[in-house]
Amino acid sequence: MPQLPAPQRRIPATYMRGGTSKGVFFRLQDLPPEAQTPGPARDALLLRVIGSPDPYGKHTDGMGGATSSTSKCVIIAPASKPDHDVDYLYGQVSIDSAFVDWSGNCGNLSTAVGPFAIANGFLPAERIPDNGTVTVRIWQANIGKTILAHVPITDGQVQETGDFEVDGVTFPAAEIVLEFLDPSDDAGDDGSPASKGMFPTGNLVDDLDVPGIGTLKATMITAGIPTVFVNADALGYDGTELQPAINDDKAALAKLEAIRVAGALRMGLIKTPEEAATRQHTPKVALVAPPKAYQSSAGKPIAADAIDLNVRAMSMGKLHHTMMGTASVAIATAAAVPGTLVNLAAGGGVRDAVRFGHPSGTLRVGASVEQCDGQWAVTRAVMSRSARVLMEGWVRVPQD
Repeated sequence: MPQLPAPQRRIPATYMRGGTSKGVFFRLQDLPPEAQTPGPARDALLLRVIGSPDPYGKHTDGMGGATSSTSKCVIIAPASKPDHDVDYLYGQVSIDSAFVDWSGNCGNLSTAVGPFAIANGFLPAERIPDNGTVTVRIWQANIGKTILAHVPITDGQVQETGDFEVDGVTFPAAEIVLEFLDPSDDAGDDGSPASKGMFPTGNLVDDLDVPGIGTLKATMITAGIPTVFVNADALGYDGTELQPAINDDKAALAKLEAIRVAGALRMGLIKTPEEAATRQHTPKVALVAPPKAYQSSAGKPIAADAIDLNVRAMSMGKLHHTMMGTASVAIATAAAVPGTLVNLAAGGGVRDAVRFGHPSGTLRVGASVEQCDGQWAVTRAVMSRSARVLMEGWVRVPQD
């Protein structure tokens, strides 16, 4: 008698929006035993949850949304560090290849970690007020940094509804303030101290040699997430582009990937160009330009005098529909350091906050920087986002 196929596994999960991203959230203890530790079994499980690899690029047979903003998984565990509430581990799931990138954080989904932690009992009941705000201290395990999430509470429960609007999100919700503490990467991939601080080359602006393109001015920074900033006009853009202008242009995508690879090599993130394929999530490439009016992807007019500069950023090989939260930290930090390409595009000078235009609208983010012994450091970055539970229950995954 032929053996019957095994039934699907049922794994407790919560589907959440955080900022302009959404992903599948798990408690570490709810994962199958073989997936509770890093390795191929965990990656295979998350790939199947999302529906990757999908040669059709649709994620029809999974929870993913077939974009870099919606192909994400999060694992939350009890805090491994003193004075923290939870560990937060983030996996960026590739759409068309069998690969999960653990090299960076998702700033947008960071917004949902606090509400998830509260709702799932990671904080003691006495910490939760009847009404007010509770600060969740998050250890971001991918990059070893602390994030503070200030979560509103109403009648002892996380308040999700409200009138706070985020460009790139259709409906308003409750505001959650995020603080990224010491968000620069001050250590190399091998754990050794970086000699150049958050500017890994030691320079605010470099001449970046890109094979097939030439030499470009670039600011390379490791605040929030490793990011390579280049001037939009150096590539024939004005900084007001929407997704089709770049994502429908295969030659443009190839150029931007070449810049990413060259930047990763120059920043010491990889040793050979071939390694870039195993590090798709980082670094980011962002185009900066002085403020110029445009219409957002939703048709909303963005006036030039409403922003300090325009920024367009690449994520997982495509132009992002808004702006990644971690890249927003990089933007704010670089804008605060006089002389970087971001600072110059914003008009130069000293600033502790910046409002930039992105394809879906605008975002304001602040950063506090200081200079010591000739090196710049960022002490914190702050921005407001929102989060909401979309669905909770079990995700089902075939046992094969």
